[in-house]
Amino acid sequence: MSGFDLNAYLATRRQLVDAALEHALPSEDVPPTTVHRAMRYSVFAGGKRLRPILVIAGAEAVGATAETVMPTACALEMIHTYSLIHDDLPAMDDDDYRRGRLTNHKVFGDAMAILAGDGLLTMAFRLVAENAALVDDPRAVVDAVAEIADAAGTHGMVGGQVVDIESEGKSVTPETLEYIHLHKTAALIRGALRVGARLGGGSAAAVDAITLAGDRLGLAFQIVDDILDVEGNLAELGKTAGSDVRKRKATYPAIHGIDTSYVKARELIAVSVAALAPLGAPADPIRALCQFVLERRS
Repeated sequence: MSGFDLNAYLATRRQLVDAALEHALPSEDVPPTTVHRAMRYSVFAGGKRLRPILVIAGAEAVGATAETVMPTACALEMIHTYSLIHDDLPAMDDDDYRRGRLTNHKVFGDAMAILAGDGLLTMAFRLVAENAALVDDPRAVVDAVAEIADAAGTHGMVGGQVVDIESEGKSVTPETLEYIHLHKTAALIRGALRVGARLGGGSAAAVDAITLAGDRLGLAFQIVDDILDVEGNLAELGKTAGSDVRKRKATYPAIHGIDTSYVKARELIAVSVAALAPLGAPADPIRALCQFVLERRS
């Protein structure tokens, strides 16, 4: 991976994703205008585009291009954004800031924020369906729909969120914490890499290697997120720090301590990088993203 320029890679792939999202989302003047304004407000709030870039990196690791998987990459960003809009609602995490600006419901109201999230989630699956025109094997799109539905639904992100909410203020076991993180965060990150590799025509062995890397990367991402909620600040995070402690959420630092959490995150990233060894240089972007997740401050 010597000499790989991650900053340049992220900048070019983010630019591609932003252009595709601009094309995919209805303009603000398309009726019903309010919900389209709300959807665009959160999608274009300046996120890192990690999940769509992981879709692209998964495809590139097996020899495909970003264009081959771009509709699905955009779909993953829409699903992620919908989840943030809903997470920020008063009935959930009740947050005022996201990505350095007021949360969706603070600008558009609770009802419109809910509908904006619903609209993004629904539009995401249309985009995955549209990806069929760009791949040779239509079964790959069927697999991608099922994979994303599982990663985002009650067997993935939604399921993790349920247990997270039910665990607030309670003493939870390390096993419950692992369940929350693997489902709430890791499932969609693993899914992003998997569908990229599958749509990109990767072999079963390549998809398996990328699956393991994505699973460990996703768990490490959430552990670092937990650490940042303790050590970060509004300027760095773009959201209010310390909310996990205030809500008495189950987190790695709360159960294992900061030092052990750092050790665990580093161990997970090491496993992720090792899993990518058979893929060679084409997987360099994923390796670099692993290190980026470990070192990020926002």
